[in-house]
Amino acid sequence: MAKISKSYSCTSCGLVTNKWAGRCDGCGDWNTINESKALSNGPQKVSIGIEKGEKILLSDLSPSSKNLSYSKSGIAEFDRVLGKGLVSSAAILLSGDPGIGKSTILLQAAARFGEAGLKVLYISGEEAASQVKLRAKRLGLSTAPIKLGSETNLRNILTTFEDEEPNLVIIDSIQTIWADTVDSAPGSVSQVRSAAFELTNFAKRTGAAVIMVGHVTKDGQIAGPRVVEHMVDTVLHFEGERGH
Repeated sequence: MAKISKSYSCTSCGLVTNKWAGRCDGCGDWNTINESKALSNGPQKVSIGIEKGEKILLSDLSPSSKNLSYSKSGIAEFDRVLGKGLVSSAAILLSGDPGIGKSTILLQAAARFGEAGLKVLYISGEEAASQVKLRAKRLGLSTAPIKLGSETNLRNILTTFEDEEPNLVIIDSIQTIWADTVDSAPGSVSQVRSAAFELTNFAKRTGAAVIMVGHVTKDGQIAGPRVVEHMVDTVLHFEGERGH
């Protein structure tokens, strides 16, 4: 039988270690090391059992009427970094320093996409809907065809998405979203990872594009687990000078 060893991970930065410590060697936070699921030092004689799953849908490489479609915002630099434009089913992570303008440019892009015919939902977890409306007014976007909501509960957000069937959803920000199935605080490694997974899965399953705003730490890294960067299709980092 393979020997089983304990594993510990940091709830702040996601560092995995084989022993407990009061202070994380990765981020320096105290009392954030918790025991994780046991890991195996070798192969185990365990399978998924005999119960069959569902056969997956396969397709060939020939063109079809269900090809991915692209939409342009008309904001030159934004469209440029997206390639041909916003592609359906895409999961995008937009990072940047606090106050750099992530919410502003996304609100402007959302308005352009809405005017182009896309059904756009903008979910703010950091501001009330009234605050977002004030920003839209300052930007001259009060009449933009965008549906706005203020929510942090992942289950409520996904239920709304399923009912509304949008083409584009914007989550501002991923660090504020929490899943009631995860026993940790919003912004923790497990919460951010769970929210990103579910939102990315929604994009792939429905064809809607999902843009998630992500904060960065003092050293410029995206806050939360680095694994989120590998879960999405595109990672954009927004830089600039405040006030310009």
